[in-house]
Amino acid sequence: MIRFTLTCDQDHSFESWFASGDACDKLMSAGMVECTSCGSTTISKTLMAPAVGKKSGITTPPSALEKLRHEVEANSEYVGASFATQAREMHDGIIPDKPIYGEANATEARKLIEDGVPVVPLPFIPTKKVN
Repeated sequence: MIRFTLTCDQDHSFESWFASGDACDKLMSAGMVECTSCGSTTISKTLMAPAVGKKSGITTPPSALEKLRHEVEANSEYVGASFATQAREMHDGIIPDKPIYGEANATEARKLIEDGVPVVPLPFIPTKKVN
């Protein structure tokens, strides 16, 4: 099966599935494909990107961001919204140092940086936060 994006002579666009590209051409030539909006049978194919399926057994190597995420998540504790509080308390010596990651809003992050608390924004959403 193959899906084509089609356009009628009234400039309506729609999609339809066919057994093959040849089947689509034959049905359009015979006037058997109608516009879903106006019923016109003057139809043409439009430019479309092919849908290419992933071959089984082939894996792509992890990206640098995926490697970074794995390192952070494997070697740090996720503290969620309490990140700013815990980072500040570790910096001030109130609680023991440990590697953590979590969320902080822009105001909290700015204040941590201004106060010399060593933090860095992560270029990914933590897996713990992903549904």
